[in-house]
Amino acid sequence: MSNRYRIVNGARFRIADVDPDDTGEYAHHDDAEPKLEEDVKRLARLQERFYVDRRHGLLVVLQGMDTCGKDGTIEHVFSGVNPQGVSVTPFKKPTADELDHPYLWRAWRGVPARGHVAIFNRSHYEDVLVVRVHGLVPPAVWKRRFDEINAFERYLADNGVIVLKFFLHISKAEQQERMRARVRDPEKQWKFNPGDLAERARWSQYMRAYQDVVRRCSAPWAPWYVIPADRKWYRNLVIADAIVRTLSGLRLRYPKPDYDPKRVRIP
Repeated sequence: MSNRYRIVNGARFRIADVDPDDTGEYAHHDDAEPKLEEDVKRLARLQERFYVDRRHGLLVVLQGMDTCGKDGTIEHVFSGVNPQGVSVTPFKKPTADELDHPYLWRAWRGVPARGHVAIFNRSHYEDVLVVRVHGLVPPAVWKRRFDEINAFERYLADNGVIVLKFFLHISKAEQQERMRARVRDPEKQWKFNPGDLAERARWSQYMRAYQDVVRRCSAPWAPWYVIPADRKWYRNLVIADAIVRTLSGLRLRYPKPDYDPKRVRIP
C-alpha cells in the first residue's frame, strides 16, 4: 500500500499529482482501523527484534507544513514501541550554538545508534526549505546543500542506518480548518502561533521548495514518501505500513545465547 507513495527517482515528480485527500482503497476510517491496529502491534514486536539485532539504525524523517500531523504521527504510529529504543529530535529555529556549527551538525547529533529508532520532527531539510523561502542564505548556498544532504544520507545508509523520509502533504484548505480548530479549542490554543499565518502566506513558495526537495533528494537508499495527510487516519495507516514493511524485510533475529539453555537449571 505504502509503495504507491514511495519516490525513489524524483526527477519527474510533481506535487500537484498527489491528492492530499486520497485514501487509497479505504473509504472510511472504520475500514482501515483493523489494519492500523495490527501494524502498530507488529511495529512494537519488530522494534524489539530490531533493538537486539543491532545491525541497523532507523531514521524516520517527518516533514510538512504546520498542522500536517507530525506530532500526531509520532503519538499514534509509535504508540506501542519501547521508549528505551526510540528518540525524537525536534528541529525548531536554530539556537545560537547550532548556528555556530555547520548546518548538518544538529542532524548528526540525532543519528540513531544501531538497534535504535530516531525520529526527526522536521529535519535537516529545513536548511533547503525555510532558508530558501525566507531568503536567509543566497540561492547558491541552499542549492549546493542538495548534494551535501544526498551525500550525508548515502553515508548513513552505507553504514547501516535505514533512512525513511515522509512528506506529510496536506491541502491549504485542510490547514485552514485545523488552524481554526486550534484557535477555538482551549486545550489546543497553545499549539497555534500567530507567526504560522506568515508561513501560510508563503504556501506556493513552500510547495515549490518541497517539490524540489523530493526531486533532488529521492534515492533507493533514502526514499521520500509523499503521504496524503488530509485524513489523519490514512496518514497514520500509510506511514505505519511503510515502516513495518521496511523492518519486516530485514530478517531481524534474536541473538543466540552464549550458553546452552538446555543445561540451565534454576533452583
